[in-house]
Amino acid sequence: MTGVQDITSTSKSAAAIDKARAEGRAALIGYLPAGFPSVEDTIAAGIALAENGADLIEIGIPYSDPVMDGQVIQAATTEALAKGFSVRQVFDVVAGITSKTDAAVLVMTYWNPVIRMGVDEFSRRLSEAGGAGLITPDLIPDEAADWMEASDKYGLDRVFLVAPSSSPERMRRTVDASRGFVYAVSIMGVTGARSSVSSAAKDVVAAAKVAGAERVCVGLGVSTASHVREIAEYADGVIVGTALVAAIRDGGVDAVAALTKDLRTGLNKEVA
Repeated sequence: MTGVQDITSTSKSAAAIDKARAEGRAALIGYLPAGFPSVEDTIAAGIALAENGADLIEIGIPYSDPVMDGQVIQAATTEALAKGFSVRQVFDVVAGITSKTDAAVLVMTYWNPVIRMGVDEFSRRLSEAGGAGLITPDLIPDEAADWMEASDKYGLDRVFLVAPSSSPERMRRTVDASRGFVYAVSIMGVTGARSSVSSAAKDVVAAAKVAGAERVCVGLGVSTASHVREIAEYADGVIVGTALVAAIRDGGVDAVAALTKDLRTGLNKEVA
């Protein structure tokens, strides 16, 4: 099985994280739901993320029955679906961002939309759009044979999730199957901005490292530069979602740019 350690030369996600590491910092990863408030706005906001300090960008596919998303992201994806967003448009979003920036762009999606399109077809189109790979919150390596094959065929990263509840065996298998980085969920439950970040995050990162992960990024509950600074002390990347979705909802692309710039200050080593 191809592991995280074997693909540094081809993984866009690994390259982006390693570039940040070479600069003495963690990577900043920003999440946006595709099609909110419009496809054009998502593209513009993704470009703004990259231009203001994000190293990697996650584009979420709106889903009618999300199991992990908090209220802010649920409301955004519901609106995108109500406006007629279709899965195939995610490739337009990815291509729109990758054509204008150097950021690694991943798609975050529940597995059902990929199955409906066809795993090979989805993977091919994502690769053609310049996408780096997929983050799959409800897919476990044991059930990912088709995705493992397609991701190898098209050179895509496969990012699986680990959580405080992951057993040592589950952690090892997930790390072995992941490519690019491992996504560490810092809390149990749904996404959403919080006043503080769960202390469990540090333990999850440590467990993933023990299992052999070279790059572990932390998400769920990160919303301020102080959160970013805290997590950057022990993680290879810091993932921000809900706060950015609220920013584009309330202030459009300019607000995304401003928040990204502020979040990025949490990675400056001279800031204590």
